Amino acid sequence: MRSIYLVLDMQNDLVHEEGPNGKSPLGEQVRARGILERTAAAIARARKAGMKVGFVRVGFSEGYPECPEGSQVFSGAPKAGLFRLGTPGTEIHPELGVEPGDIQVIKHRVSPFYATGLEAALRAQKIERIFCSGVSTQAVVQATVRDGHDRDYQMVVLEDCCAAHSAREHANSMQSLGRFCTVAGSADFG
Repeated sequence: MRSIYLVLDMQNDLVHEEGPNGKSPLGEQVRARGILERTAAAIARARKAGMKVGFVRVGFSEGYPECPEGSQVFSGAPKAGLFRLGTPGTEIHPELGVEPGDIQVIKHRVSPFYATGLEAALRAQKIERIFCSGVSTQAVVQATVRDGHDRDYQMVVLEDCCAAHSAREHANSMQSLGRFCTVAGSADFG
């Protein structure tokens, strides 16, 4: 079965210690759970197994024309200068080692399937199973799993490579996702 490992929203604005969210509850959870280190190790195992790797990130063009003004999630981005394409904040964290040939998806909403080329790339690669992880569990991870499930992909979440704004939010999200995916650990992956 052809598989991909999708790394979700592991961009500097969200996970870099020096980034805007580095000192936030999300940044604290990323560090406390060792998310960067585990994700880098999972990427290496995926590559060694010959699996495709993809990176999803949220980003908006100059002037934020794709940013929904009424969104509780994104409406504050323009004022804060977050997620602006072409800035270091929208780049994947350097510890994760993006390589030529990796699938790259830029999204303007929570789900990486909404109005992006992700599904076309997956179909072109004949992908049937999606391993995924990232931040935050209650947003992009949940959206990816649910949308992938409804598109008939076998979904697997690497739980120990995910983080939310609190341990409780992460646990609640993982509990609800169990109906739509297989939950695995990064040590068993690849």
